[in-house]
Amino acid sequence: MTKFIITGGQELKGEIITGGAKNNAQIMIPVSLLSAATITLSNVPRIDGVEKSLELLSDLGAEIQDRGDKIQINTAKVTKAELDKKIADKFRTSIMFVGPLLARFGRVRFPHPGGCVIGAAGRPIDLFLEGFTALGATIEIKDNYYEISAKKLTGTNFFFTTATVTGTQSLIMTACLASGRTILKNCAMEPEVEALADYLNRQGAKITGAGTPTITIDGVKELGAGDCEIIPDRIEAGSFAIMAAATDSAIKISHCNPEHLLNLLAIFDKIGVKYDRGADWISIKKSRPLKAYDLKTHEYPGFSTDLQSPYVVLMTQAQGTALIQETIYDRRLIWADMLSQMGANIIMCDPHRVAVSGPTKLYGKKLISPDIRAGIALVIAALIAEGRTEIDNIYQIDRGYEKLDARLRALGAIIERSE
Repeated sequence: MTKFIITGGQELKGEIITGGAKNNAQIMIPVSLLSAATITLSNVPRIDGVEKSLELLSDLGAEIQDRGDKIQINTAKVTKAELDKKIADKFRTSIMFVGPLLARFGRVRFPHPGGCVIGAAGRPIDLFLEGFTALGATIEIKDNYYEISAKKLTGTNFFFTTATVTGTQSLIMTACLASGRTILKNCAMEPEVEALADYLNRQGAKITGAGTPTITIDGVKELGAGDCEIIPDRIEAGSFAIMAAATDSAIKISHCNPEHLLNLLAIFDKIGVKYDRGADWISIKKSRPLKAYDLKTHEYPGFSTDLQSPYVVLMTQAQGTALIQETIYDRRLIWADMLSQMGANIIMCDPHRVAVSGPTKLYGKKLISPDIRAGIALVIAALIAEGRTEIDNIYQIDRGYEKLDARLRALGAIIERSE
């Protein structure tokens, strides 16, 4: 497996550019199926989920012109409504192709989606299936495939028993071409939901309320397509901001949207992280000492579960004890044992809570990245640590952070990629 080899303790400084949002790009690719016109995506991050999404779309028959961070997609010749198992098995967001195919062709056949192991037991697709059924579709399971069909999709009232970003986005896309009005309640409020609705409205959809718990969609007969710039990745920007604070570095994070990180910035104010901000940048200053601060993850606009792992590392460098509680995914704190191996003072209170006492000195170790967000947290810990750290299975990190090693070297980090 490919690994990162990191020598910690180096001074980091300079500017790092935020890439396009993974969770926006991977949604906008299947959106292309809602129209026979050409969509042009820009600021596209070239990460694994994007590549697999393009591969799956190409298998369906779409014409794709790939120019790096700008991609043109035309689905006029798509007639296939079945997702290839070999591709769809590899990533969870293959489920996002189902709604658009159902809306366009009235039928779709697909295997259970694959992807990240974190939270897998708590991330079924039942809310997707319930939503499709509420819109008038029928569902059968044959030969380990789901087969969904609908002679006509009809607007409905639907309540999400659990707020879900991809579930909300999926039903927005599907309801756009349904007959009548759909009202979705207890919706996810993440910026990626708003970005999807904004694009679809520009193409003729009638969506109101995106970014609030209640979203209303009045179905239309057809949608156009056009230009879409992928929004900045708020998780990447937040990870880099926490990295700067944890390593006591002066780093400017550019091409980001600070409005998407207000919760993190409010906590920075409480713990003593000094920063300046502009319309599309955050500049973290050297800030010692830091104060420990308790944290509980929550759906947006609360503190993102995807920033919880880096925050645990940050608290190893703060004065006092912080209780960190994970409320979204069951298994997201198990990785903290690796920090203990590096010298961190961490007590696992239960599967959902850890107590982190600091500041503590960290030491290089041989580690294995279990998932995307724990992976970036281990990188941050390695940058702090004395000596050499090897992080194996960095495929998981590459899934969320494009060319991370090159970007960190530009800041002064000693990090190499090794087979």
